[in-house]
Amino acid sequence: MTDSPQMPLGARGWTILLTLCGATFMTGLDYSIITVALPEIGRSLGFDGPDALQWVVTGCLLPTAALMPLFGRLSDITGRRRLFIAGVSTFTGFSLLAGLAPGAALLVAARVGQGIAAAAIGPTALALMTAAFPEGPQRTRALSVNGALLSLGFVIGTIGGGVVTSGLSWRWTMLILFGMGLLVLTGAAAAVPESRQALSARLDVPGAVLASGGLFALVYGISTGGTAGWLSLPTLSALIGAMVLLGGFLAVEARHAEPLVPLRLLRRPTVKWGMLTGLVTFGMCGGATLLLSIYMQQVVGWTALETGFGFTAEGVAALAAGTGAARLIRARGTGAAVALGLTVQGLGTLTMALLPVEGNLALLLTSSAAMGFGHVLTVVAVVSTITSGLDASDQGVAGSLAQMPTFIGSIGVAGLTAVVAARSAALAHATTQRSATLGGLHTAFLVAGGVALIGAFVGGRALRRTEVARTPEVLPA
Repeated sequence: MTDSPQMPLGARGWTILLTLCGATFMTGLDYSIITVALPEIGRSLGFDGPDALQWVVTGCLLPTAALMPLFGRLSDITGRRRLFIAGVSTFTGFSLLAGLAPGAALLVAARVGQGIAAAAIGPTALALMTAAFPEGPQRTRALSVNGALLSLGFVIGTIGGGVVTSGLSWRWTMLILFGMGLLVLTGAAAAVPESRQALSARLDVPGAVLASGGLFALVYGISTGGTAGWLSLPTLSALIGAMVLLGGFLAVEARHAEPLVPLRLLRRPTVKWGMLTGLVTFGMCGGATLLLSIYMQQVVGWTALETGFGFTAEGVAALAAGTGAARLIRARGTGAAVALGLTVQGLGTLTMALLPVEGNLALLLTSSAAMGFGHVLTVVAVVSTITSGLDASDQGVAGSLAQMPTFIGSIGVAGLTAVVAARSAALAHATTQRSATLGGLHTAFLVAGGVALIGAFVGGRALRRTEVARTPEVLPA
């Protein structure tokens, strides 16, 4: 295949791409738009404190992370378009239920349903994309658009959540998702072709149980450790259980004739290093973004709506990175793109350690834009390298592996938050609360930037070596 940049997608190609990207944009929007509305939801439905209210977010996150490998393999067996439409239909229905929920219990139940549906949408959308656009410039361009829109969904959700909640009601944050779901379903029915390989209908049930249970326990432990305490019995039990279950999963997969996640995929340098660098970029960018929100609201004193607009530069830079990623990857390769992306992300995050207590809008916008640009460039390169060079029958499970760092990256959020808490406590006796909080944030920004730069050097170098060694053959079935 030529690497010529002149490979237009065509009208049908753009319809397919926008439909699939619209689905991932919708699920990404879901996480950010609801976060801004949480205080209003708590007051409206009478949640019993922050610990109960967090389940509006966690109830959606846990099933998405836990079930993604299962749905990735199911899509390879049953048909990706069929599972994609089922996932979008389910997500749309539960979004309507969430928007109309009269009480806290029903809202959390609807959020769990959205999470299950999102686990089906993510890997199938990516697998359908890799099937619709052949490996090379077209696929790289499609992944670039997808990466840009996914990150833009976070920013639009942050701003839109504040605007909608302030001007209308928190319920419209869910009803908007219902409307988007209907549009995606229309596009899927009209344009997205089926993609299915001639695989056995047999499913690795033990692997599915162990993987889902292990990932559920891991994300639960990470998500609740900050509030319950990292040495508390529930958190330790969840993390230890996760290690046991995931260890059992690897042992089962090594012996199963038709594993849920073939270990040959996990052993591939492109998959292994792609997932590791993906974990770095998602963990450090996600953590730093949360810390920026704390800085803007707790240190500078901005409102939630003002904070949402404070992320505008990050969103614009993310869109620019997605637009230019395909050209850079064609010219220099995914390894160079990862190295450059994580370097820019790391330098932007390090610069945040200069943010003053009274605020500096120019520095805030510049540093967050650099972080967002580098992050999206890295994400596009990571997804491209994980899904490249594989047999078509593995694209569903490869899609789930490519998106797994998005959720496991919450360990970075938890780690950076712990750094802030420890450093702020150490400074509290010698300065004001605002200054102590800022000191903790500065330390965490330095950690996040340093980890990103290490990832740029190690991950970028490893992926460049895999490009040199890569052969054009796909894996055997």
